[in-house]
Order: sequence, then C-alpha cells, then structure tokens
Amino acid sequence: MRLFGAALILGLLATLAPAHGPTPQKIEASTAIAAPPQKVWAVLGDFGGIGGWHPAVVTSEGSGGTANGATRAVTLKRGGVLRESLDEYDAGRMTYSYRLSEPDLAALPVSSYSATIAVTPDGAGSRVAWFGRFYRGDTGNEPPEELNDAAGRAAMKAYFETGLAGLKAKVEGGS
Repeated sequence: MRLFGAALILGLLATLAPAHGPTPQKIEASTAIAAPPQKVWAVLGDFGGIGGWHPAVVTSEGSGGTANGATRAVTLKRGGVLRESLDEYDAGRMTYSYRLSEPDLAALPVSSYSATIAVTPDGAGSRVAWFGRFYRGDTGNEPPEELNDAAGRAAMKAYFETGLAGLKAKVEGGS
C-alpha cells in the first residue's frame, strides 16, 4: 500500500510540472484595399506569383499552378529560401492555405508554419486577411533569443504586414 501511495503522489506531482517545448504561435494581419475583390484576387490568386507583389521577395518559382500539392520556392532579400506547398485552393471563395515544406532559419526564424490568405468584400473595396500558425525556430526547451517565440512572432508579423502593404500598393497602384 505504501508503494501505491508513493506512486500516486509521484504521478500527481508529474502532472503539476510545467510543460516543456514550444507551443504553437499565431499571427494575423489584414489590410483594406481600394479595389474590388476580383481585382485583388487576380494578383493574389497566383500561388507562385508572390514575388510580383511582396517587397521582401527577390524571386518566386512555382510548380503545379494552383492544384493541391503545388509548390513554390520563395527567395527573400534578407537571405534564405522558403519552400512551401499548397494545401487547399478555393478560387470561388478567394482563399488558399499553404505550409512550409522545409525550414530555413536564414529566411524566417521558425521551424514550421501553415498559413491562409483570403480576400473578402469590404464596402466598395476588399479586405485581405493573412493568418499563420507556426513554431519557433528552435523547438528545444531553452532556445536562443534569435530563435525563440518572440523572434518568430516578430518575423512572421513583419513578413505578413510587408506583404500586405506590397499587395495593396501593387493593386491600388496598378503596377
């Protein structure tokens, strides 16, 4: 009985111990664009064409078009390449979801992510929302500052917001 009691106490203590490792982080950014949703989607809907509107992107090479499983390699100005694959594409709803296929910590300090971007009507114009869920660059218990949750959140937020500003400029400017 004494052994059972000790095991019970150890089991209860183990459940009170703090959890280790990363927790998923989330980022959301959105912008209003003074153009009809169809005009915005004409630019945004090309999964491989992110290099045509995202200011942080040097080049983007897509393969597979907009079919599930399509891929793109996005080379960033700051260095590194994001290799992403398309999970779901819905032209009718003007949305798609994709994920990071291979982490590149020089590109973004995250080990994995999935994201969804969508265009919706907003008055006479459009709203574009970009949602992301990711894990920090170092998934160990004590990550270095440049690969921790805060670094991942800051980098993903900057990437989304810069991209949305570039998309807005591209669509509204007509270039």
